[in-house]
Amino acid sequence: MKFERLNNRAASNLSGRHVSGGCLCGAVELEIDFPAFWAWHDHSAASRRAHGAAYATYIGCWRKHARVVKGQRIITRFEDAQTESTRSFCSRCGAPLLYERKRSPHMVNIPRALFSGRTGREPRYHVAIEELQDWTYTGNRLVPLKGYPAIVW
Repeated sequence: MKFERLNNRAASNLSGRHVSGGCLCGAVELEIDFPAFWAWHDHSAASRRAHGAAYATYIGCWRKHARVVKGQRIITRFEDAQTESTRSFCSRCGAPLLYERKRSPHMVNIPRALFSGRTGREPRYHVAIEELQDWTYTGNRLVPLKGYPAIVW
């Protein structure tokens, strides 16, 4: 899949509001027009491995409403032929940045955790819930690990 760079110039923003986010080391900064278009939890094996977590939470928006405002040159891309998707990450700290799918060329998905503020959308659904792992925390009450009162198990 051919990766199309996000527009570094300001995209039209009818509301005049945007929300910023960035990677762990701060080398890459992203911006989306507020509000995001959708949000969801992705339990697929590909997202689980890309994030090193039980699942990834994404916000999505039209490509024209997302911008890389800093660090475009240090973004590394991985094209996954099996899922027909491209995942981008910071080449310095490894933080996942963008998730793009061939079937949705005008949309871009960004990990929700990159944004410290509100994005205008809360996750409303799960993708690939059938791939949820038995070790995934699902809200069950946890108790402190015996002998380690600060560790909840």
